[in-house]
Amino acid sequence: MADSAFFCPLSHEGVLAVRGPDASKFLQGQLTCNLNYLSDSQSSLGARCNQKGRMQSSFRILLEGDGCLLAMASELLEPQLADLKKYAVFSKAKLTDESANWARFGLSHADSSLSGLGLELPQEDGAVVRADGLIAVRASSHRVELWVPAERAESLGQQLAAQLPQGELNQWLLGQIRAGLGQVMAQTRELFIPQMLNLQAVGGVSFKKGCYTGQEIVARMQYLGKLKRRLYRLALPNGELPVPGTPLFSPTHNSSIGEVVLAAQAQDQVELLAVLQAEAAEDGNLHLGALEGPGLQLLDLPYQLDRDREIQR
Repeated sequence: MADSAFFCPLSHEGVLAVRGPDASKFLQGQLTCNLNYLSDSQSSLGARCNQKGRMQSSFRILLEGDGCLLAMASELLEPQLADLKKYAVFSKAKLTDESANWARFGLSHADSSLSGLGLELPQEDGAVVRADGLIAVRASSHRVELWVPAERAESLGQQLAAQLPQGELNQWLLGQIRAGLGQVMAQTRELFIPQMLNLQAVGGVSFKKGCYTGQEIVARMQYLGKLKRRLYRLALPNGELPVPGTPLFSPTHNSSIGEVVLAAQAQDQVELLAVLQAEAAEDGNLHLGALEGPGLQLLDLPYQLDRDREIQR
């Protein structure tokens, strides 16, 4: 499924644009990622937090034209725009929903198809390459986001379909889960701090950039706190997909010990990312939805948490 070649529309996300002379300066004081690391050939993951360090959104951000584009869950666009606009009053930056201007496709194991479009994309996560108005972004190993101007969406879709089978969004999300990339959804808005989604481990938090909204809480957790809740990858027997925010329980602790972040159907099981209490995860007695709910099995993530490395960004 996720390990095969396919393409699919990324219909679950929209695009927030911040444009103008002060776009990057404005966002530098609002987001967890460092805008100075962005370039025509490099994007970043990131988050926007409230004053308490809880994430209002998470996203992929890249430079485009006279500003930046942020791809995030569609349901988060309106509330995120409304909040950011409060802070942009005195900046030469215009914030808009540009979802209608872009079509975005997820491509898996399809570098040869990209090459046919003139897009030779490096293997580095977050790498960006541009050609003929198209933008390709390396989301993770073998997974690429293709950004296409809306007026070319139909013809590009036909071109991709001539070379690749069209998959379902579930396949793309399964690849995201296996890459260990958590994401804020409408149901989990303002529930997690960035480290709970391991965002600092995948380049989405900078500890050298200076102040941004929620920065004090995020920095204190990294330098002084012990991270008691973080992202894990799990599997459960086939069944209905749990929605983001579904609670997880531990009979050992006799209580809720976490929440589902993202879930997708695999061949013979459901795979998911969830934020769990580390102590409960180590115990391994985990159940979905209730103390007597289906049992969950811990799976590996493709990266390790390393505080010393993380604080160098």
